[in-house]
Amino acid sequence: MRLRALLETDALGLRLLGGEDELDRTVRGVMTTDLRDPSRYLSGGELVLTGLAWHRDAADSEPFVRILAGAGVAGLAAGEAELRDIPADLVEACRHHRLPLFAVNESVAFATITEHVVRQVSGERAGDLAAVVDRHRRLMTSGPAGGGPEVVLDLLTSDLDLRAWVLSPTGRQIAGAGAPLPGPLGAALAGHHLAATRTGRRGPHRAAVAGTTYSLFPIRNTGRGAVPAARDVRESVLSDWLLAVEADASDWPAARLDLLQGVTQLIAVERDRRDAARTVRRRLAQEVLELVQAGAAPAEIAARLRVAAPVLLPGLGVAPQWQVVVARVDWGATGQAATADDIASGPVAQALLEEILVDPAVSGPDSADRIAVAHTGEEAIALVPLPTATTAAAGSDEDASGEAARADAEDADALDEEPGLHADALLASVREPLSAGLADDGRLTLGVSAAVHSAEGLRGALEEARHARRVAAARPGRVCAAGHHELASHVLLLPFVPDDVRRAFTARLLDPLRDYDRRHRAELIETLEAFLDCDGSWTRCAARLHLHVNTLRYRVGRIEQLTGRDLSRLEDKLDFFLALRMS
Repeated sequence: MRLRALLETDALGLRLLGGEDELDRTVRGVMTTDLRDPSRYLSGGELVLTGLAWHRDAADSEPFVRILAGAGVAGLAAGEAELRDIPADLVEACRHHRLPLFAVNESVAFATITEHVVRQVSGERAGDLAAVVDRHRRLMTSGPAGGGPEVVLDLLTSDLDLRAWVLSPTGRQIAGAGAPLPGPLGAALAGHHLAATRTGRRGPHRAAVAGTTYSLFPIRNTGRGAVPAARDVRESVLSDWLLAVEADASDWPAARLDLLQGVTQLIAVERDRRDAARTVRRRLAQEVLELVQAGAAPAEIAARLRVAAPVLLPGLGVAPQWQVVVARVDWGATGQAATADDIASGPVAQALLEEILVDPAVSGPDSADRIAVAHTGEEAIALVPLPTATTAAAGSDEDASGEAARADAEDADALDEEPGLHADALLASVREPLSAGLADDGRLTLGVSAAVHSAEGLRGALEEARHARRVAAARPGRVCAAGHHELASHVLLLPFVPDDVRRAFTARLLDPLRDYDRRHRAELIETLEAFLDCDGSWTRCAARLHLHVNTLRYRVGRIEQLTGRDLSRLEDKLDFFLALRMS
């Protein structure tokens, strides 16, 4: 029961003196004491009743309350019969230690409060256990296979008053009962779960987000027919689902914890069933990939694509455009059971890429049915179908108004300009949780190709995606992506410059400027970046930096003097540009 319920029971004669924000604490028992140090008799969660016989002067309150708070009691109720008024020093000590404090009217016996608490707590435990037994029976007869994870979550909500959601490792909602979980909240909970899992702690994990406490349960099938457990947590951490429950499970009885573990088992079986259904799409992607890498004739690849298109885009009679995404997960050496070389990164990247390519705004376990991902070696390669503008237009209402038709035409033009996935937006909503799962020894890099319209373009798209992934790998950060549009510039070349050459080149050009800035706070590096970004225009650069043109000329002159370069020469401008990009 909650402290709030005791305060609302008039017959108990309780008056709140402090701790209004802590009234949702759970009371698991009651204890009466007048000892100065009752810690040996406390196990946490008690409502402590005291007649204040231990209180002789103001110095006694703080150590007494500190002991209670350290033991994790739910609250303190002090009788007014002995001293009439509760000492101010006791009120202050409870406020300092955030311990709820009640005054007990002298007309109410402690035995009355004790009897009420014991009766309520015992009744709740008995009722909860009976509910758990009944839930087990119902869950096993109407589990997820009969209607999806929502069946189980609905039972938790209706019968045990628990709000719960099934989330992917990126925080995308797969199932839920009641109102959907906001995207940022789901991502934050997934991040908490992945970070806790990487530390090796067993679930459930406790997470407090925006003032609300959640318990996070890993979803794994450990029953008959389950996949053998991973040797290393890194083999599964980025692909496991989790169950988020809006409650603090730390004070739950064992029977209720067992129920939630049973729920995760049922959902895990459903996850395995749906993963098995994805096998067809994976096989199609593998077949197409093998043909492309083997240099098969375009006609043979096109024939295989015609087989794949109806599976990936059911109901469409027009062959779509295709896009290729390449992903790789790399692990550093740690003291874990398996070395980084022993971890099968290909399957990890495959499962993760299948999740990343799902629109984060789309919920449900089957929302990735149009994505085919294969893995080869350490890479995962996705074949992503994109409906053509013609196909999209064919499904529109022929009777649409002229204004709507013009809007559709504008959307189609935009699609023609840059169709499909964009690397810079691909990981926007998943970077935070995935970084938590990668911790300090993992990296995820992705490369995205341009859209191609035929089988002839797939080989080039695959190479393009692989080159883009190498560009992403050269950048700092745990999660990085690069797209095809970056391959036509200097960015393509920079990742392949040896590290020692990079360091020597940037140090020779930029170290004199950094040293000068450090000594004089002259902002020469910032000035150089702005000057190059403004294509050497004195007027535009001065306006951007809010400087007089003469001041800008002085700074540029100082840059040239310190480096021996001439910023009016194209060669020197290019050297500075590359040095800034490599630094």
